[in-house]
Amino acid sequence: MRVGVHVSISGSISAAVDNAIERDCSAFQIFTRSPRMWTAKDIPEKDAKEFKEKLASSKIDVDATVVHMPYLPNLASPNAATHAKSVQVLVKEVERCGKLGIPYLVAHLGSHMGEGEQKGIKQLADAFTKAASVKNDVTILLENTAGQKNSVGSDFDQWGEILSQIKPKNRFGVCFDTCHAFAYGYDLRTEKDVAETFKKFDTSVGFDNLKILHLNDSKGELGSNLDRHEHIGLGKIGEKGMAAVIKLANKRNIPIILETPIDNTRDDFGNLKKVKELA
Repeated sequence: MRVGVHVSISGSISAAVDNAIERDCSAFQIFTRSPRMWTAKDIPEKDAKEFKEKLASSKIDVDATVVHMPYLPNLASPNAATHAKSVQVLVKEVERCGKLGIPYLVAHLGSHMGEGEQKGIKQLADAFTKAASVKNDVTILLENTAGQKNSVGSDFDQWGEILSQIKPKNRFGVCFDTCHAFAYGYDLRTEKDVAETFKKFDTSVGFDNLKILHLNDSKGELGSNLDRHEHIGLGKIGEKGMAAVIKLANKRNIPIILETPIDNTRDDFGNLKKVKELA
């Protein structure tokens, strides 16, 4: 099993590897910079080298590491200025992943802001096509959304449609978020539900495109469109559903990343322990 959490880069980007090792992770996710700002300083060569050296000397596979896009960009935005700024950040993050030797970049699909799904899909296709012009081996992963108003990429058919419109194919894949899928209306509460939901996913999107799994339980009910993550097994999906998803990911050797809360109920260590129990 390759499983881990989103870890902090506070202090230096190589500290992420230390934080992952401390939590006994065999996979991890980071932001390469502050996720709440449009701009970021370049990663110094020394820091990138140190990160790669620490990762190489750890037991964590390079292909189980992933970067997450910052929060501010909206790649589906119909506003020309916002869209251009968002694409600029996406391109920069692809370059930063390449510099760190991290193979995957997870991108949220954003909102069409009331201009319609087809407009949003066109904006996304334009953004991702531009990002793929960066000359490195980074694979951009499209993450499903929870079905909030004006969002795109919640429905598996639409998710697959967006993926089919961007080229070259080898530069793209998907990141499946369990909380988002459940919040949209795909049931994951039992082994049977998980099998049926992933059968739909395979038909519309394809297992070949699934590179990373975001394993999160859900605070919201099925079909609530509420993007609120809960501790593993303590949310509306529950232990049976979470266990079935974990086993499916392990069978296909898909790295699992947790984006669960850290509070008085449980921390990263507790959620990772629970995943290993359920496996």
